[in-house]
Amino acid sequence: MPCTPARARRLLKAGKAAVFRMKPFTIILKFRDTGEVQPVELKLDPGSKVTGIAVAAQFKKRGWSVVAGIEIVHRGQVVKASLDARRALRRGRRYRKTRYRKPRFLNRTRPAGWIAPSLMSRVQNVLTWTARMRRFAPITAIAGEAVKFDMQKIQNPEVSGVEYQKGTLFGYDLREYLLEKFGRTCVYCGKTGIPVEIEHVVPKARSGTDRVSNLVLSCTRCNNDKKTLTLREFLKGQPEKLKRIEAQLKAPLKDAAAVNTTRNALFKELGSFPLPIERSTGGRTKYNRTNQGYPKAHWIDAACVGNTGANIYLDPAMQPLIAKAQGHGSRQMCVTDKYGFPKQHKKPVKKYFGFQTGDIVTANVPKGKHAGIHTGRVMVRATGSFNIVKECSQADGINQKYCKVIHYADGYAYPQTIYRKGPRISSPCLKTGVSTIAG
Repeated sequence: MPCTPARARRLLKAGKAAVFRMKPFTIILKFRDTGEVQPVELKLDPGSKVTGIAVAAQFKKRGWSVVAGIEIVHRGQVVKASLDARRALRRGRRYRKTRYRKPRFLNRTRPAGWIAPSLMSRVQNVLTWTARMRRFAPITAIAGEAVKFDMQKIQNPEVSGVEYQKGTLFGYDLREYLLEKFGRTCVYCGKTGIPVEIEHVVPKARSGTDRVSNLVLSCTRCNNDKKTLTLREFLKGQPEKLKRIEAQLKAPLKDAAAVNTTRNALFKELGSFPLPIERSTGGRTKYNRTNQGYPKAHWIDAACVGNTGANIYLDPAMQPLIAKAQGHGSRQMCVTDKYGFPKQHKKPVKKYFGFQTGDIVTANVPKGKHAGIHTGRVMVRATGSFNIVKECSQADGINQKYCKVIHYADGYAYPQTIYRKGPRISSPCLKTGVSTIAG
């Protein structure tokens, strides 16, 4: 059952409990295996880049209170980039002088309800942490925000009637739409009467999409000069032209589309847990948060989800645990060079001396160049000489006999300090995790 940080410190100091897990911080009792527990609800605020999670418990005196906040940073764009690189490598086989391979088309079917792997990774991250929190706390219910974005209303709030039903490109081919939109003129140099090309404002090499709002017309010369620069980088010294082009463009909706696509898949997968699930709306979450005067944050939005979010207590000093999805390593068995030929094969063994790359370890080195205590991620070697990567430095050549694991690699990184627009989020401490008291 989640407890206060002060109680957890007293139990640890008295030797009545031991540290069970570091991320999130969890303790385990040594002197009993039973005790009173209160209802605990897991709250979810799904997002495209960051998903907020809050664990709320019902106490007798102050009612529902948040006892833990977590923000999961997704890696959907990394998954997409890896798939694009694999596709490019496979397509390159068609043009190399290799043996003939008979075309295969029987392995192209997709199961019902299929969504892209980059989107499914977001769903799996939430499921992983849901199952993990169920192991560490007596979760009795799940509440999630099932938000749905209206793409056309985001682009044009005044759209209505037949125009709303037909959509942006009704009656147009994409090229004809762009020719009419930009007047058959290069948007960068303003030349007319010359051949023009479709150009990406945010280059595809930098996560740009083929959406209409990301496409403009450009002459060949300007297209070649722009290369992989963004619009702001290319027109850095021309603010008036930049303002004019941005006025013609629409805001990208990739994140909204990702949330729309994954919401049904997420709640379908959450249905596999034997717990009651409450689906709430984004409007209800915003109403609960603003009504109680809480600031905007992913984990705070999660705390305000559902019926219990209408009157919930938040500790002003609480900071969320940041969990950044890193993956569990590459499945590629053979590393290739830039021409696609093998240059290195994957080693069959991951662990050496009981350690695996990515484990968080502490090493007490008695003497030598790196004498002292080092804590960080370990990079293992078969020789037993490890590297420990800390937040701002790295200690090389640490012998394995001085190392002790404090948190095994679980596919997530836990940054010590996160910088974002607004206030700084400090490193998580005892206030940020669930202190589970169990036998």
